[in-house]
Amino acid sequence: MSLMAHFAELRTRFIYIIMAVVAVFLPLMYVSRSLYDLISRPLVALLPHNASIIATQVASGFLAPIKLAFFMALFICVPFIIAQIWGFVAPALYKHEKRAVVPLLLSAIVLFYVGVAFAYFVVLVPALKFLVLFAPDNVLPMTDIESYLDFVIKLFLVFGLMFEIPVATMLLVLMRIVTPKQLATKRRYVIVGCFFVSAIITPPDGASMLMLAIPMCILFELGLMAASMFIKPDKSIAQ
Repeated sequence: MSLMAHFAELRTRFIYIIMAVVAVFLPLMYVSRSLYDLISRPLVALLPHNASIIATQVASGFLAPIKLAFFMALFICVPFIIAQIWGFVAPALYKHEKRAVVPLLLSAIVLFYVGVAFAYFVVLVPALKFLVLFAPDNVLPMTDIESYLDFVIKLFLVFGLMFEIPVATMLLVLMRIVTPKQLATKRRYVIVGCFFVSAIITPPDGASMLMLAIPMCILFELGLMAASMFIKPDKSIAQ
């Protein structure tokens, strides 16, 4: 294919992605208020009886649920988006490369969803409880509707991306950048790095930091085990 043909193919797949996101977004837009009620339920349950989520701007009550519906549409369309990217890249790969990449893509999709589910069902409530209960007695916590949504989306994205550590580990070994043995010898630095990153990107409480750092360390070990089992060592890499 010529360069222009590649651009035409890329444009077509980009249009498919936009159409898919819009097709999912439009129905979600009609239930966007219910979606926001669902995602804000953990916070509302922790607020005092005379406190609530507020809207500090005129349009916030309308825009925040619509923004949530859009991110939900992107979230649902992740497999389709990756499939379109794969359809564009796959013709340039050899058969053995395809056999190696397809399981990684599927694993990346599953791990991203698992990370988001872990953030919602395990991490969100303890993090909110710390932030709400830590407020001074003479301060009534009343969170802005958009600020809370931004907090939740950031939390979901962080955990979704951090759960990709096994895939990243496999890719590093598959690309012959490092060997499993080299990664194993640097385990202590990886663990320190996990706790350092967790302390920066999670809410300022120890529970949230541990809830991210410990899974990151476990996922690194799982990725290391998988790389050792399924990827043959390359003797050309310096030991």
